[in-house]
Parts: sequence; C-alpha cells; structure tokens
Amino acid sequence: MAASGASRELLKEGVRAVLHTWPVLQIAVDNGFGGVYGQQKADWMVDVVQQYFFDNSDLQQCEVEDFIADLMDQEFDTVVDDGSLPQVSVSLLQLFTQWQQGALQQLHHTIHSLNQKKGQRAKVTAPPTQSDDESQDEAQEMDCDLSSPSVSRTDCPPPQDEEDGWTVVRKKK
Repeated sequence: MAASGASRELLKEGVRAVLHTWPVLQIAVDNGFGGVYGQQKADWMVDVVQQYFFDNSDLQQCEVEDFIADLMDQEFDTVVDDGSLPQVSVSLLQLFTQWQQGALQQLHHTIHSLNQKKGQRAKVTAPPTQSDDESQDEAQEMDCDLSSPSVSRTDCPPPQDEEDGWTVVRKKK
C-alpha cells in the first residue's frame, strides 16, 4: 500500500475532486443547507471520507454509500435520492483502489479528468412565478359573491369530506 505523504495528499485531492464535482454536494453548499459553514463542512467531509477509507479495509460499495448518506443527512440536512450516491461511492472506491495498488499515474489522470468537470456547476432555478395580474384574475374567478341577487347560498356546493380526511372544495358550475 502506498503510504508516503505525497501519495496520501494525492488521494485526498482525488476524494476532493469526486465530492466537489458531485452535484448534490454542490447544491447543498450553494444553497446553504449546511448553514453558514457549508463550504467548511464540505472540505471537512473530504478529510473524513479519506480517513474512513484508511480506517476500514475492504469496504463495500453499500458501506461507503451509507457513510456518505449519513454525512449528508447530519451535516447538510439532505437526503440523497437522485441515484448519484452509488456513482460517487464507486468513484471513491476506484480512487482508493488505484492508490492502494500504487497506480499514481492513473490516479493523477482520474483527478485531472474530474477537475475538468469542476467548472460545470449544478444550478438550481426557482420555478417561474405568476405575475400579479394573473394571480388577481384567479382570485376573482374563485370568489363566490354571495351579495349578488342571482347567487344564493345554495348555489355553492357544500364541501365534501373525503375518506382520507381532506375536505374537497369544488368550484360551482
């Protein structure tokens, strides 16, 4: 196993490259899911994941997934359910295997290709909002004007209780 300080630093750069190009972590940091210190937590996560590999031999993909999922939940209040967790775990396992086997040139190449992806940041955009005019039109359509002589209270259908406890209010026809 490669254990020199330079090779350990190379592995750390690999873990950083995998985690920092992971869209889920990018979104969590960019949107403050980890609080004010979200970026510091992401950097700390690199050290923790690297240490996890050093402390545990023969890790399985599911163990790495569970560990990272727990970190994301505890530190960023984020449940990862987009299907990317297995990919991140496999990438980390491959990096660690390359490092263990002393394939530092291959590890360099993997890190370089990951860092090229780093410029592609995940973006979260808010859904388009309605303009005030549209909102007012909808509010007027939904009003039931009881003061008009042509509309009586019996014209509005009574609310119906559904089986699941919800009350359904339907628009009159």
